[in-house]
Amino acid sequence: MNLEGGEMPIIEQDIEIYNILKGSRRVAVIGLSPDPLKAGHYVPKTLKEKGFELYGVNPKYEGQEILGIKVYGSLGKIEPEIDVVVVFRPSKEMPEIAREALLKGFKTFWMQPGTVNEEVKEDLDRKGFNVIAGRCMKIESERLLKDESKKG
Repeated sequence: MNLEGGEMPIIEQDIEIYNILKGSRRVAVIGLSPDPLKAGHYVPKTLKEKGFELYGVNPKYEGQEILGIKVYGSLGKIEPEIDVVVVFRPSKEMPEIAREALLKGFKTFWMQPGTVNEEVKEDLDRKGFNVIAGRCMKIESERLLKDESKKG
């Protein structure tokens, strides 16, 4: 969040995305899935391999582990501070997810391709949060971080 009072732009430039990826450690994965064919599975798998500390959110699998990632029933149940909230849910669910994220606290709200809700995007932008919309966190981390890892 921009604490200087000005609005943060909706993030679209490679350098801005790179800086967010490089400066982020803890990622809440909304819609983490055990199905290897779903983006909510293979994207977090790559993010984990890149060294991000992941927290899954999926009420259907609460208390279980997917890809070795603990799954919570809601974002509010995650104790550590979150840098990025990445969403793998339909755009119609985005307003409720954003409300929960605002209560939890975060730095960047990342709407994966096919999940973008323009109203939520503009609202979070007005509130001063970093918003990435319609870009895949897996693709961007592979492309921009290349061989870099957050481990170590």
